[in-house]
Amino acid sequence: MISTFHGLEVARRGMMTQQAALYTTGHNIANANTPGYTRQRVNFTQTEPYPPASMNRPQIPGQMGTGVKAGDIQRIRDSFTDMQFRTENSKLGYWQAKAEMLTQMEDVMNEPSDTGLSSTLDQFWNALQDLAVQPQNDGARRVVRERGISLANTFNYMSNSLKAIQKDYRNEIDASQQRINSILRQINAINKEIGSIEPHGYLPNDLYDERDRLIDELSSMMNIRVEVKPSGGLASANAEGIYDIYLATPQGDKLNEIKLIDAEFGKAIGIQIQYQNPDDLDSPVTYIEFLELNDKEGFANSNDVKATLEFSTFNTNGKLKGYIEGYGYKDGADVKGIYNEMLADLDEMAFEFATKFNEVHQSGWSLNDIREKVQSGLPFFAFGSGITSGDTKGAAASLKVADEILKDVQNIAAAAAAAGPDGEAFIGNGSNALNLANVKDIPIDFGVKKTNVQSFYQGMIGKLGDNASEALRMTKTAGILKDSVELRRMSISSVSLDEEMTNLIKFQHAYNAAARNITMIDEMLDKIINGMGIVGR
Repeated sequence: MISTFHGLEVARRGMMTQQAALYTTGHNIANANTPGYTRQRVNFTQTEPYPPASMNRPQIPGQMGTGVKAGDIQRIRDSFTDMQFRTENSKLGYWQAKAEMLTQMEDVMNEPSDTGLSSTLDQFWNALQDLAVQPQNDGARRVVRERGISLANTFNYMSNSLKAIQKDYRNEIDASQQRINSILRQINAINKEIGSIEPHGYLPNDLYDERDRLIDELSSMMNIRVEVKPSGGLASANAEGIYDIYLATPQGDKLNEIKLIDAEFGKAIGIQIQYQNPDDLDSPVTYIEFLELNDKEGFANSNDVKATLEFSTFNTNGKLKGYIEGYGYKDGADVKGIYNEMLADLDEMAFEFATKFNEVHQSGWSLNDIREKVQSGLPFFAFGSGITSGDTKGAAASLKVADEILKDVQNIAAAAAAAGPDGEAFIGNGSNALNLANVKDIPIDFGVKKTNVQSFYQGMIGKLGDNASEALRMTKTAGILKDSVELRRMSISSVSLDEEMTNLIKFQHAYNAAARNITMIDEMLDKIINGMGIVGR
């Protein structure tokens, strides 16, 4: 027979469950602006009916409900949109890194402008043409020397500025490496906590949120693939489990089966970037090692390398790859990278230009040569030691006007002949200055093809502009796609204050109704207890 207090228990359960829903709704409202927070809900579950199926059950017509209970408090999250978001986030991180590096390079090259290398070259050619008209004018010679110094300084500035930015990105790569390893440690620690809580039937929603926030941040550094494993024990059917995390290709496939988080053994595998010469701040990246991380900092065993990838096979997305592609890396015997390639082109341009200019200059006669009737063959430009046609590295940074020209402008070889037809000095001849001015139009062998200096430089700037334009365009496209996925994810997971206010009203009315039910049952019991059995007194 059903107890008299059955109705009280049903109403009490209703009040407790609606109260839990009100508390959870309040928790959602309180965290409406908390980064990474996912809204939660109470899953209502009917309690076991009475009587249960058994041999000694009471003979009543059918089973009666015994009320409601809070099954569990679950996050509202969609794993598919999470996967899409992380894929687009890694693409955005990659293109953002490249766009940032190329934009800084454009700032250094500063073309087109009145202060760039192209304008400085034009001023140098104009000064030589002026000298060709009046080669005996000491003022015109001084202008040529100053424009030559300005040209050399421009080459020096551009090369040194590019190298300084390149070294800054070496620090950025190292900082990214440390951040990646720190995130992996934190995810591994949270994984362990989740694995110890879920088997008891609880859903550690706050830990889920923190883990997802860290995975989102990790996805901006490199593309990853997340695989879920059950925690075991008495875990709820809504438990999200522990995560294995793999390094992934842009298509989402596992990259060489490199497991960054091993949930089964509770291990985190970090990265260690190796350089050709660790002490050299512009030394290229050679390969990436994967080693087990300590719980606090560093590696468990620096000699126990789990996997090694040459950077040329580091087929993933993310900021780390973008930074390394800009900074420089080894690809077989070649050194590649945005900054290395630009510096190499600048060095080759400076070397070939100065070599050709010196060749023409040394074929002419200066005022001192004419006066002494001996052709000195002095160069106009000079380089630092060790720079040859086979190794032009550092040519742009060390280019300068030769000391003899700096000391005496009359050493500038503006004349093409030492004497006139009558044997007297022919100091008015400025044809070699005109030949020097025409160096800008002489085809020079730059390795790939023969072209003049201006065209070669225009090709460098054009390539830079195309690459920067592509990076900015792809950054914008990836950003739009990421924002679109994030908007869909937020529509599912984020807190809507309007919806939560509606829930507050709904649960409050249900709570009040359950309380009114208790009042009604109380009145019934009062009649039974205090109003029955007094007839006839």
